[in-house]
Amino acid sequence: MKKKLLLVEDDPHIREGITDYINGKVGDEFEIFCAADGEEGLFQIESSEWDMVLLDVMLPSIDGFSLCRTLRKKSDAPIIFLTARGREEDVLYGYDLGCDDYIVKPFSLAALLAKIKVLIRRSEGSTASNTLKCGHIAIEPRKYRVFVDEQEVFLPPKEYELLLYLMKNKEMVCSREMIFIKLWGYEHDGDERMLDNHMKKLRQALGTARSQIKTVIKGGYKLVE
Repeated sequence: MKKKLLLVEDDPHIREGITDYINGKVGDEFEIFCAADGEEGLFQIESSEWDMVLLDVMLPSIDGFSLCRTLRKKSDAPIIFLTARGREEDVLYGYDLGCDDYIVKPFSLAALLAKIKVLIRRSEGSTASNTLKCGHIAIEPRKYRVFVDEQEVFLPPKEYELLLYLMKNKEMVCSREMIFIKLWGYEHDGDERMLDNHMKKLRQALGTARSQIKTVIKGGYKLVE
């Protein structure tokens, strides 16, 4: 079965160049779908499952960073940013959002294809049932299941997203700002009481494992073993 690749890029020459190159080299392995702006990209992300997503950052209507954040809430599919924004802060922010690679234009099509192949192989190596573990807590991301000491725990969507974000960054301090961006997006006003309320509910739901979530004064939160 062909791998489904989504390319979200507003420059028609780049879209055509990437599509023609991949089809010419490995057309029997990949099926490429294109979106010319952020709104179309969002529709494709929300309506289908993808094996690989290529995102420009500067897009009409919805930027690539926002699309990456949306995709990461529903999928672990590899994401590569293809963008002219090469500032260090942009690159680091892309990785914070969950991208797998960040390529600054102009770039080699041969190198891009090589990265795509490597990331897809790596993704296939991480099976859909792969479980994330930290101490007494286990998460099956693709199945949206959470376990504490092998007993399933049922979490509301926001508490699940919060735990998954902490799990993917376990033993690291997750700032309140980054949690807000990850769970609510740029436009959220950052009401700290709302975050505190979700964190309280999450800890209660985790029962005996609640103490694994540490509050870091003036820092944020950290999930520990």
